[in-house]
This record gives sequence, structure tokens and C-alpha cells, in this order.
Amino acid sequence: MKILDKYLIKSFLLTIVFALIAFTLVFVIIDIMENLDDFIDQNVAGYIIAYYYVVFTPEILKVMIPVSVLFSALFTVGKASNLSELTAIKASGIGIYRFMSPFIFSTIFICLITIVFSGYIVPIANKTKINIEREYLAKGLTNASSNIFFQDSETRLVSISFYDERSQISHKVSIQNFDANDPTKIISRIDTPTMAYDSVHNYWKALNGSIRTFNDSLENVSFFNAKILSGLNFKPNELIEKQQKPEEMNLSELKALIKTQEKVGTDPTRTQIEYYSRFSFSMASLIVVFFGLTISANKRGGSLGSQIGLNILATFIYLVFMKVSNAFGKNGALNPMLTAWFANFIFLLAALVNIPRLKQ
Repeated sequence: MKILDKYLIKSFLLTIVFALIAFTLVFVIIDIMENLDDFIDQNVAGYIIAYYYVVFTPEILKVMIPVSVLFSALFTVGKASNLSELTAIKASGIGIYRFMSPFIFSTIFICLITIVFSGYIVPIANKTKINIEREYLAKGLTNASSNIFFQDSETRLVSISFYDERSQISHKVSIQNFDANDPTKIISRIDTPTMAYDSVHNYWKALNGSIRTFNDSLENVSFFNAKILSGLNFKPNELIEKQQKPEEMNLSELKALIKTQEKVGTDPTRTQIEYYSRFSFSMASLIVVFFGLTISANKRGGSLGSQIGLNILATFIYLVFMKVSNAFGKNGALNPMLTAWFANFIFLLAALVNIPRLKQ
């Protein structure tokens, strides 16, 4: 590694750290101003508020990393251009592509770290953040252990009023089975006040319930003291997982959820988009750096501030573009993987088109 590479990488990384701290502080201050009334109304203690923003910070960092990386690259390049360092570098025989390589390789390393960060660390923090919102701010009051409703197979729906994690007992359970040829036609229904899981034999047992069978206009009802439900496809640990929001789930949990949804016949599109977006958004830093450097590596007039402002604007347009494409994908208009990577492909194409125009 040459001295020049070390100089550029050091400047690049230090500016990223500075930008992340600055952008995160601004974001936190704005959010505090917006939610301060809610904190006061709910009499939330100061240490709870501080802890809330500690666990909120990883989500903010995830969003701000691409912006900070682009800001750092443009600031470093712009400073080198204004101080005539870029001119001296070119005069020494170093081409613009070689000059850009420290930024590219550093950004690739940042992207790899971001995949792990957004895929595993951010969901843990989000889970704590959401719990604080439920407990202290009365947001999203539905508890993960209550009002559980899901599709267990292509022909079976399950609803549980409350699930006790410690005893592995479900309360007020309803299991509805539908005709495979006509999904609007119910063929049987089991209602039980209590359903317990036998971890030794790996099956659910319904207690003191009833089973209704439907045949055209006829309905038969029978009661039972205990009934083994060996055909159910879920286990106790999966009940809470089914109620988690996507932002609370790590990459492994999202992948497992996709497989489960495909198995039972539920549409996995939204989960697939979330899963692929974790990777595509983590690569956003590399895309915006490509896009920004190809525009700003040559000094074409205008101040450093105007160039940085223009390219940061382009970054936010990129983020908006990604959200819009996600909306189309969730409606089924685009393939989930294409949806997640669409914005990256468009901006990378724009960067590749502009690369041949760089002055050597």
C-alpha cells in the first residue's frame, strides 16, 4: 500500500466517522423534539428515554451510513481538488481510476460490515426499541404473546388469544380447516380453551374443547376432554416468531420465515423483499460512491459545497427510489429480488455511463 493510499483511506474513514456522528446527532435531536410531548404525557423517566435512543441509534446508523460514505468521499476528493492535490496526483502519472481505488476498496469493506450490522445487530436493537414503545409510549400495544393469527397450512388457519411462553400453553384457540378444492368452504373447526404442547412426543393437545364438522348445510358437534393435534405444523418457539415485525428479525430468522411461508402456502413476497433489501441497502454505500465520484472526480466548476449538496441530494433520491420500488414489489408488480436491487441497478448504470467521460 502506497503512502498516498494510506493518506486517502485515513482521510476517508475519519470523515465517515465525523459525518455519522453529526448526522446521527441531528436525527436524534429532531426525533426528540417530535416525541418529547409523548414522553412527557406518559411520564417516561429520563434514563428510559436515554436508553430508548441508545437502542434507536443502530437503526439511524444503518440509514445514515450511505449518506456519510458519500459525504466523506466527496469531501476528500473535493478537498484534494481545491488544494490542487488531485492535479499533482494526475501529473505524477496516477490515473483517475487508480486514484479512486482506495475509496472503492474501503467502501467494499464497509459494505461487508454493514451486512452483518444491519442483518443481526440492528434487529436486536429494534426489538428492544419496539418493546419500549409498547410499554412506555403506548405504541403498537398488541403483545407478541396475544392475538396470534396465522396460516398453518394451505387449508388451515389458527388463532390464539394468548400464549404463555413459560408453560407453553395456548389459551382460547380456534383451528379452522378448509376444503383444498374450495378455500372459501370450511369443513371443520376446533375450539378449545386450552392447548398445551407435549415436548416429549412433540405434539399439541387440546383440552375440554369441541370439534365441529360441516357437510353442506349440516353441522355436527362433538366434545372432548383431551384431543391430540398431531397434524399442526408449528412449535411453541415459532408462535412468538410469527408475531415479530420484519425489522425485529435477523437474516437467519427472515430466511426461516420465508421457508415456512412457502411451506404453508402463504405469500412470502414481503418477507423476501425485506430479506433481499438487507443486502441491497448494505451495498448502497458502494453504489452511491461510484455514482458520486464519477461526477465529482473532475472539477467542472462550482464550489465544493455545491458538489456535496448535489450528490447528497442524489443519495436521498436514491433512497426514495428504493422505497417506491419496494412499494411496487409488495403489490406483486416486480420480482422480490429485482425489487430490492432495482435502485442499485439504475444508479450503478448511471455511474458506468459516466465513467468513460472522466479525464485521465
